[in-house]
Amino acid sequence: MSTITQNSVPTPTTRRPMRDEMIAFALMTIVLAVVPFTGVYPFFVMQGLCFALLACAFNLLIGYGGLLSFGHAMFLGTAGYVSAHALKVWELPPELAIVAGTAAAFGLSVITGLIAIRRQGIYFAMITLALSQLLYFIYLQAPFTHGEDGIQGIPQGKMFGVIDLQNTTTLYFVVLAGFLLGFLIIYRAINSPFGEVLKAIRENEPRAISLGYKTDHYKLMAFILSGTLAGFAGALKVFVAQNASLTDVHWSMSGEIVLMTLVGGLGTVFGPVVGAFVIIAMQQYLAGFGQWVTVIQGVIFVACVLTFRRGIVGEIGHYFKRSL
Repeated sequence: MSTITQNSVPTPTTRRPMRDEMIAFALMTIVLAVVPFTGVYPFFVMQGLCFALLACAFNLLIGYGGLLSFGHAMFLGTAGYVSAHALKVWELPPELAIVAGTAAAFGLSVITGLIAIRRQGIYFAMITLALSQLLYFIYLQAPFTHGEDGIQGIPQGKMFGVIDLQNTTTLYFVVLAGFLLGFLIIYRAINSPFGEVLKAIRENEPRAISLGYKTDHYKLMAFILSGTLAGFAGALKVFVAQNASLTDVHWSMSGEIVLMTLVGGLGTVFGPVVGAFVIIAMQQYLAGFGQWVTVIQGVIFVACVLTFRRGIVGEIGHYFKRSL
C-alpha cells in the first residue's frame, strides 16, 4: 500500500528542475533589466545578448538534438544582410526589416536542412560547413552586400513609428525583449514533447525509429527552428552594430558559436548565455592584445575542456545539484 502511495504522489525532484530554471530565468531577467542604470557599457551587453540568443539557438540543435553544425554563421549573416538592405535600400520600418531578415534565415534553413539532414555525424557537420562557405563566397561577390566593405551606416529608425531606436536605452530594451522572446521559445521547445523526442534521438536514434518516430522530420524541424532563431539574432545585431559584414558569415564565426556553447555548458539552458558573455567580454576587454586574443581564447577553451567538462553552468549545476 505504501508503494502505491509513493508512486501516485509526484516527488519534489520531478518539479524541482523546472522551478530552478524559472528562478534562474527571473534572476537573469532582473539583472539584464537593470544594466542600463548601472553604468555598464550598453553596446557590449546588447552585443552579448545577440550572441547569447545565437548560442542558445545552436545549443538547441547540438545540445538536445545531437546535431553538430559548423555553418550556423550563414543564418546570422544572411538575416543581417537582408535586414540591413531592407532598412537602407528598401527603407522598410525596423519591425518589417527584422521580419524580412528572420524570414530569409527561415527559408535558408529549410533549403540547407533538406540537404544536410540526409547525413549524420561528421558528414552532417561538413555539409553545413560547405554550405556556409558557399554562401560566404556568394556574398563576397553579390552586389547588394558591397563585398568586403559590407553595408555601412544602417539607419535604426522608429519601430512601429513610435519607438525611437536611436535612443540607446530604448534600443537596449528592444534587444532585451527580442532575446527573452527567443530564449522562451527555445525553453518551451526543449520542455515539450517535441523536445523529449529530440533528446531520445540524441541518446539512441535507432531506438527512437523503432518506437515509430520519423527522426528525420524531428531533426529537420529542430534545424529550421535553430536556424530561424539564429537569423532573428542576426537581424537584431544589425541595429546594434549598424553594419552587416562578411565577418558574420565567415567560418570563424561558426567556430565562435561552438566555443560559446561549450564554454557555457552544452545541453544546459543557461550555459550558452554565460558562454556568449564570457567570449564577448574577452574580445571586448582583451582587444589590446591584438591577434593574441585568439590564443588566449584557445588556452581558456582547453582549460575549460580539461577542468570544466560540463562547461561553466554545467559544473555549477552539477555541484549544487540544480537544473540550469
